Amino acid sequence: VGEALVSFLDAKGRPSETERVYVLLPGSQIGPITDVQRRALIGGSLVAGTYEQAVDRESAYEKLRGRAEQAASNAPSAPANGTAQSDSGLMGGLNDVLFGSTGPRGGKRDGLVQTMAKSAVRTMGTSLGKEILRGVLGGIFGGRKR
Repeated sequence: VGEALVSFLDAKGRPSETERVYVLLPGSQIGPITDVQRRALIGGSLVAGTYEQAVDRESAYEKLRGRAEQAASNAPSAPANGTAQSDSGLMGGLNDVLFGSTGPRGGKRDGLVQTMAKSAVRTMGTSLGKEILRGVLGGIFGGRKR
């Protein structure tokens, strides 16, 4: 009890001489600590006094909500009949759907027109590529004779 035999490996992986060493008792405790011990540990900690005071900072959500409310209060009022704003909103939305839009971080979103054009070009490119490949391979390997 309290002793052990220890052997280490050298740089080439060979075991060194076995030596007798003494093992110290563990510096721990089984079971919970008392309130006095807890206060002593907290008082002697490196961060003592740093985390005792609760701080309720303004969250990002609260900051963004405040900016939105401020922008809404500073926005110009709507026209008396309200048709000009709703028409531009409807036309702007239709314009975004048809021709695409730019996102808040600068990302481009394709509209229906761009999507259809890309699909048509892709289809033509695929069929043209097939015809060229058939012609080249037919010329190399000598296609069917009629």
